Amino acid sequence: MTAPTAPIPVIASTIATGNHRALGLGMAVISALAFSASGPVMKPLFEAGWSLSAGLSVRMGLAGLILAPALVVAVTRQRHFLRRHGFLIAAFGLTAVTGCQLLFFAAMQRMPVAVALLIQYLAPVILVGFVWWSTRRAPSRLVLVGSGVALVGLVLVVNIAGAQFDALGTLMALGAAVCMCAYFVISEKAGPDLPPLALASGGLLFGAVSILFLGVSGVLPFHAPAVSVELAGVTVAWFVPLVIVACISTTLGYALGVGAVPRIGSRVASFVGLSEVLFALGFAWLLLGEAPAPVQFVGGGLILLGVVLVRLDADVTRPIGGGPESPTLPAVPAP
Repeated sequence: MTAPTAPIPVIASTIATGNHRALGLGMAVISALAFSASGPVMKPLFEAGWSLSAGLSVRMGLAGLILAPALVVAVTRQRHFLRRHGFLIAAFGLTAVTGCQLLFFAAMQRMPVAVALLIQYLAPVILVGFVWWSTRRAPSRLVLVGSGVALVGLVLVVNIAGAQFDALGTLMALGAAVCMCAYFVISEKAGPDLPPLALASGGLLFGAVSILFLGVSGVLPFHAPAVSVELAGVTVAWFVPLVIVACISTTLGYALGVGAVPRIGSRVASFVGLSEVLFALGFAWLLLGEAPAPVQFVGGGLILLGVVLVRLDADVTRPIGGGPESPTLPAVPAP
């Protein structure tokens, strides 16, 4: 008499699904790490006289060109690729690339950086609320508690004590948060027909052209002087921070981030993205000598706890032997 055993295909499927999600989680963390380095590395360049439009257009353009082979392959292999996916790619470029960057920095000019950062990183909570409203299904207790814990941690990390709010700046920062939500929503649509790297490349190139147009047309200031900057105590040429941010931070950030969302779902990916704030503190400490306060370490721990709770909910709600977490957001309408 033999003991009953689980069917081998079910076990194999469960293991494969776990590996698939673990890979996505790792990609999301590395993406947040890559994104977090861009601010501290680019800050000296902006302080030396480069305008936001010049820095962003070069950064996004170079990263888009590095990933361009994936876009070329997708266009050549699929007939009518741009007609089928052009709307999503353009929407990604306008929201996740252009809108997110410009609205955040515009808000930053009207209010303290910490306040603008706090509002922008409300994106995961906004996603939870949007899904609640659109599906009429309340989130689980784990998600609600995780959202609350992560939000408290975020408040402690960005340290907004004594800060004053500006109405227009608040609206701009909320716009940046919505654009960040669009980043996760659109990224979730990537798949065999719309490869993640092709989406990232197309969006970056579209966003770079949009920002460059705003700069050279006079809508935004455009200055790109040949200056020297100090980076981590070393004086380097103007192109060094641009190459570092474009080739490493931006390329890895968008490529891995867009690839991670279809694997772990937009909700989990958005909360993992909060770790970008923690990594940014570390880079600011390492490169700029800006040491975090003790309360920020406490906030960082709360953010990580919130992410873990949301991640645990994804494991609880995923059926045994099933695929990755089902998309929690409504489909973006095709043109």
